[in-house]
Amino acid sequence: MLTIKPRFETFEEYLLYDDNSEKLYELFNGELIEVPPESGFNIEIANFLFLTFAQLVGYRRVRGHGLELEVRGEPKNRYPDLTIVREEHIQQLSKRNTIRLNMAPPLVVMEIVSPGEIQRDRDYIAKRIQYQDCCIPEYWIVDPQNQTILILELVGNSYITFGEFKGDDLLRSPTFGQLELRIVDILNAN
Repeated sequence: MLTIKPRFETFEEYLLYDDNSEKLYELFNGELIEVPPESGFNIEIANFLFLTFAQLVGYRRVRGHGLELEVRGEPKNRYPDLTIVREEHIQQLSKRNTIRLNMAPPLVVMEIVSPGEIQRDRDYIAKRIQYQDCCIPEYWIVDPQNQTILILELVGNSYITFGEFKGDDLLRSPTFGQLELRIVDILNAN
């Protein structure tokens, strides 16, 4: 039996779609592209950061991979590995875990780079441009392969490097100055 994939002219049409599954999709040129599951190692890092930030800001403000961000360009949405939302988002996200372009941006988004050149370019280039365009104040690129964490800060309309941390470095964040995390502890989160 031939299955016809739905096409969407607008992001609003896509938001009305429900295939009664737990699958995550990116909307690319009107078509749904299933987002593959994360590696176990990336999940361990994300969980470590989730627990750290939940203690810092409260668990309701920390969102894992299931939070969807509407962005400009293609695809029209992204699923950051970890997002720190604003207090006002908690109520807005109660029905659908999607931050729209007309909403205030989240405070921080974090991506954990998966192996491969395509994934690296996606996190370091494509997502950087889209998150910058959304005016997200802070973007973390957690790179297990290079054993680094790059923190970008939005200054004006552009991201600048706030810091690149590795090894025993103590991570600093422009938004969360009270953080006291060593990079080695984050990247060896087990």
